[in-house]
Amino acid sequence: MAVLNVGKERNIFDPNSVTFEEREKQLSQEAEKEQERLNRGKKSPYIRWTQYNNERTKELMWLGLNHPKARVILDFLVDQMDHYNAVMCSYQVLQELLSISKDTVRRNIKILKDNGFIAVLKSGVSNIYAINDSVYWKSWGNRKQYSKFPANVLLSLSEQEKNYQIKFEDLKVMKHREITKK
Repeated sequence: MAVLNVGKERNIFDPNSVTFEEREKQLSQEAEKEQERLNRGKKSPYIRWTQYNNERTKELMWLGLNHPKARVILDFLVDQMDHYNAVMCSYQVLQELLSISKDTVRRNIKILKDNGFIAVLKSGVSNIYAINDSVYWKSWGNRKQYSKFPANVLLSLSEQEKNYQIKFEDLKVMKHREITKK
């Protein structure tokens, strides 16, 4: 991959040389294209679509037959992952939402990791689960190579300080009205 050289003036002998203004324009155009892509995605009937590689069917059947809890955890992570195949959550979230013990979570995350279904990345003491994009992905197939963060983050109320542990009933719902200009 070529290095882009950005400076006050363009070096005519360096094809990777651009000015600050040119680079700013490039970044602005890229941001506009990304926003257009996101807007198209919001209108898509496949907003919750996940693609699956049929080449991995036998491995997933093996996982389901031999390690059903691991398969449930994988399905949960796939459901929650963002368009870059990542989700960040604690063992506590998995325990509570899937009604399984911490040891079961730990053991089955290891199975998923050891068999190449997920990679476990660290951000401090938090786990970021990156789902193998040769098995599942949510973006278009030609965008699989990207690994962008932030990830979807799932939190458990039971892990929070006591003053944050509230119930939905205690929250006041505020309705809003969206007004758009023609």
